[in-house]
Amino acid sequence: MQDASLYAQLRADFPCAQILGCSTGTHILGCSVQDEGAVGVAISFASTRVRLATASIEAADQSWECGVQIATQLLADDLAAVFVLSDGLATDGTALAAGMSWVLPAGVPVSGALAADGARFGTTLVGANEPPGVRRIGAVGLYGQSVHCGYGSAGGWDLFGPLRRVTASRGNVLLELDGEPALDLYERYLGDEACGLPATGLYYPLNIHNPADPDERIVRTLLGVDRHTRSLTFAGSIADGATVQLMRGCHERLVDGAALAANRALGGMDPAGHGDRLALLVSCVGRRLLMGQRCEDEVEAVSTVLGAQTSQIGFYSYGELTPGGGSGNCELQNQTMTITCLTEEQA
Repeated sequence: MQDASLYAQLRADFPCAQILGCSTGTHILGCSVQDEGAVGVAISFASTRVRLATASIEAADQSWECGVQIATQLLADDLAAVFVLSDGLATDGTALAAGMSWVLPAGVPVSGALAADGARFGTTLVGANEPPGVRRIGAVGLYGQSVHCGYGSAGGWDLFGPLRRVTASRGNVLLELDGEPALDLYERYLGDEACGLPATGLYYPLNIHNPADPDERIVRTLLGVDRHTRSLTFAGSIADGATVQLMRGCHERLVDGAALAANRALGGMDPAGHGDRLALLVSCVGRRLLMGQRCEDEVEAVSTVLGAQTSQIGFYSYGELTPGGGSGNCELQNQTMTITCLTEEQA
């Protein structure tokens, strides 16, 4: 991805295009799932306008400001939707989404993802009208009344173990659970797998119960460990006082979750007068590691639901961004299959 020749070739082939991309855990083309190479899709609209926004991020505490910066660049009366790709290691996805939602008016959906680096957690790359580089954020805004979007997100993970209370956290860094260093608890549950952290932590995400809204539950995936402070870094913020519970998955439940996400995305589309659809699939690296080569099953489940009228492309990420439940504001999800479905009205 860092080889400038790849971007140069795309720019030569599409001199007037807005080019956005990122590094991944694995990429999806149709129903095929591959770890090597690169994939892309060229999207041509009849009347929908497209604008690109960019920001640089050095640390997680800049995430909210970067969200504000991206949204401000894209803001316009006819803004219809936003798709964003962000650095996957330096970004607090919760704060990034909150910053964008603070600027954008209600009814403008935001989806996207945090870039990935497989199970290595070393370097993630994002490119927006330039060769992909580190600590960058890029977003595309779609404008006009002709473009229509549908969104769906679902997990399929099962809860296990006792409920724990967050007794100390700092943004997306979890310090203590029930007064005990967070890493100590994870190592106890993982046993022999603890030596493979943070990668093995992807098999055991956290289910978070929001203390301000007991009915709201989100999933957070592990990105890093600090053995000196005995803390854990997650893809999004975890509030003090929240109640958490470990999760684990099985193949069949994850595939069912992917099909549910596709049904939700399709249910949000108005089929009248629309032509072909494009589905942008973002699944989580943790799902990829758990399912192995059988992860094609979840991609095929999505394709079966969306049908032959829909082309699909996507990747496995460190976090999925999608419009939330009641408010419609962008939220960070982890360990889900999240789908953005696009189509345009035909004249």
